[in-house]
Amino acid sequence: MLKTIIFSLLVLNTFLYAKLNIVVSILPEVSFVKAIGKDLVTVTAMVKPGDSPHTYEPKPSQMREISKADIYFSIGVEFENAWLKRFANQNKKMLIVNLGKNIKKDAMPTFDGKSLHDGEKDPHIWTSPENIKIIAKNIYETLIKKDSKNASYYQKNYQNFILHVEQVDQKIRKILKNTPKQSKFMVFHPAWGYFAKEYHLIQLPIEIEGKIPKPKSLIKIIKIAKKSGVKAIFTQPEFSPKIANQIAKELNIKVIKATPLNPKWEENLINFAEAIAK
Repeated sequence: MLKTIIFSLLVLNTFLYAKLNIVVSILPEVSFVKAIGKDLVTVTAMVKPGDSPHTYEPKPSQMREISKADIYFSIGVEFENAWLKRFANQNKKMLIVNLGKNIKKDAMPTFDGKSLHDGEKDPHIWTSPENIKIIAKNIYETLIKKDSKNASYYQKNYQNFILHVEQVDQKIRKILKNTPKQSKFMVFHPAWGYFAKEYHLIQLPIEIEGKIPKPKSLIKIIKIAKKSGVKAIFTQPEFSPKIANQIAKELNIKVIKATPLNPKWEENLINFAEAIAK
């Protein structure tokens, strides 16, 4: 009788705490999912450090991970357009959830700060604390749907994470309190639009819709940067710094490396804010 009870408890414990296998597209998603799932999830990212989510192609080993996954969290980055259907065919039982659900995507900007209304939408939604809260809610709702037995565990983690996001937001606002509204900052790749929008800033991108500017456009960019008093150019390690370095040399300003793909999202946003404030 005792052996039966012990066995039943072991089975129950395994059932309640069996980990969900989750695959995501980019590293910041790993941090978001782990914050809410904690010990009840294992999370792996498709795009590894140094790779670009715009052109990424999964490796055979990653396709095997897809075969074992319970959930795939997409976020709207470019490589998903070609691969999400293949992931679905690879594992028909896997739940695919778009973490950008309920987030209004903005148009990509031009180098003068205006928007490309007929162009592609900006996929970099995770650079804004307000968007991160929506992403977190989408994760939470998916986890309790897939694993309702542990709903209270996920709920507590979700609530704590939202408080943490709000604290990060307050810290960023404190850092930027003396930065005039509509201040401009220059980036090579336009990945910081939602951050700029949330904190009343304007990003001036060099690259537009994945295209390097032609000499005529480059001259315009340099003129706008001079007029705007730009002090630095932000570049990503996933892209060649050649053009950014040329512009920086022409303007005698700094080049600062910053990637929105950093898994330490809170540290990343705070450091970015501090770089702009300085």
